[in-house]
Amino acid sequence: MKARVAMRAMIMAAGVGSRLMPLTAEIPKPMVPVANRPVMENILGVLRRHGITEIIANLHCHGPVIKEHFGDGASFGVSLLYSEEKELLGTAGGVRRCEWFLGDTFVVMSGDALTDVDLTDLVEAHKRNGALATIALREMDEVEHYGVVIVGEDGFIQSFQEKPRREEASSRLVNTGIYVFEREIFDYIPEGEFYDFGRQVFPHLVRIRAPFYGHVIDRYWCDVGDVDAYRQAHRDVLEGRVNYPTEGQLLQGTLGVTSILLGEGVELGRGVTLKGCVVIGPRCRVGDRAVLQDVVIWEDTVIEAETVITGSVIGSRCRIGRGAAVGPGAVIGSRYQVHEGTIVPENARLMPPR
Repeated sequence: MKARVAMRAMIMAAGVGSRLMPLTAEIPKPMVPVANRPVMENILGVLRRHGITEIIANLHCHGPVIKEHFGDGASFGVSLLYSEEKELLGTAGGVRRCEWFLGDTFVVMSGDALTDVDLTDLVEAHKRNGALATIALREMDEVEHYGVVIVGEDGFIQSFQEKPRREEASSRLVNTGIYVFEREIFDYIPEGEFYDFGRQVFPHLVRIRAPFYGHVIDRYWCDVGDVDAYRQAHRDVLEGRVNYPTEGQLLQGTLGVTSILLGEGVELGRGVTLKGCVVIGPRCRVGDRAVLQDVVIWEDTVIEAETVITGSVIGSRCRIGRGAAVGPGAVIGSRYQVHEGTIVPENARLMPPR
């Protein structure tokens, strides 16, 4: 068995989450639930499993929501501190602000990723290469959504492409936002100003030919950064493609055609039909003869009788009126009320009331 790594880590949790709007209108992206658990719980779990229990997270947008849920981290088996940014400092600037906490070798992870990455293996590769910085890379087909990384046969990073068209991509390896750094990385990040790893630090490391490596991971990774990826993450969790604990009752249909997760206290009326990948959050109520297909519904939402919802995401404390129809791709923000008989068109984005 591999020896566990013993070091500190930082979770980047200060982002606005604009691509997930309106779901992030009232909560930060790391608190968006996947399979009825905030996605940042996944990151804490990964770190803890690999022996990393001293952690700091930077906060900005809806920061108090994160602090209220995680507290000092004790109930999640870690020690968790916070770096609150009044003004966003960027990915690198936020890490530089936490220099006082981070050790000689440390891990940085995005707070909105769903992954079961082997951090011990990643750190061992970093040490073996004598690296200043190491990026965890994942092979992806849809490279146009990511930062593409070009590496040599020895893993030495040669260049980057930012969200290239698929036919123009020089590689299928993408930046996962999972990093291992040596303390010397702070020499390349100015103090107290907005600074970005992807746009500034990493290109500079390439130019000066610093010991900067990529390490390809074969474990699951998904950037839960937009609605399509968010819905795909639920399918992957329910179908067992990632090591990720769910909360609630998991029901598997025949041949994987139907996967259903019902949170604690969910009430289903008579004649309810559930098809495809359906996740219903705690304390939701679904009325008689409602039809739900490929939907994610957050906690405390009421779906009234004879409603039809297809391929959609619905926030918390919503009410979908009797006989309403919600079309594929629609996203309804928390606390929104859809009136009886309303037809919500495909790909609609309904913001919560102010």
